[in-house]
Amino acid sequence: YEACAEAAAWLLARVREPPRVAVVCGSGLGALAQELSEPQTFDYADIPHFPRSTVQGHAGRLVVGRLGSAPCAILQGRFHLYEGYSPAQVVVPVRALALAGVHTLVLTNAAGSLRPHLGPGHLLVIRDHIDLPGLAGRSPLVGPNDERFGPRFPGMTDAYDPGLRRLALALAPKELRACPGVYVGVGGPSYETPAECRFLRRIGADAVGMSTVSEASAARHLGLRVLGLSLITN
Repeated sequence: YEACAEAAAWLLARVREPPRVAVVCGSGLGALAQELSEPQTFDYADIPHFPRSTVQGHAGRLVVGRLGSAPCAILQGRFHLYEGYSPAQVVVPVRALALAGVHTLVLTNAAGSLRPHLGPGHLLVIRDHIDLPGLAGRSPLVGPNDERFGPRFPGMTDAYDPGLRRLALALAPKELRACPGVYVGVGGPSYETPAECRFLRRIGADAVGMSTVSEASAARHLGLRVLGLSLITN
């Protein structure tokens, strides 16, 4: 908690306006930061206790400004278990931004389709997830619970805010063929075998990726509203 609080205090001492919405940009999606007005940019390397992004397509920067009327923080890049980070390290930015005043978290990712109706360029609005690392004990909530973050046993029913899901489906451009579905998070970094894809389909997943689920779990632990969006790439 103290590390995340220190990161939050560092940010609040430097931003013109505390962010209220945070957007985590998946691989290749960081250009959204160009839409911010009066942006302030901070390298992850400069923010206390933030890990370093090592993945191609992840710039490793936090950009703060206004997106429309909302004070917003754009995370250009995230952290993954396959980089060698612990689940608790993966969610440091989510926790720090919540302590800095963020109440809504938008998680985006690039994902692989597990269904014939989902093709490259389509948008999956996540209605639920399957956290395979978390089910195996690799959750950011494992270990002694700090009540300052949230309760020992947080509920995950409607983990992805129903109102935000409806809004995303209503506003998505038609060419994205947006639809609701289930995202399954895996550890990576190897892609799934054909047998693993068959298994993931059978347990109810529509798309698969190597991120998002740890951040969503930590965000719900903190009481944040969460929207999840998967851009289908393959």
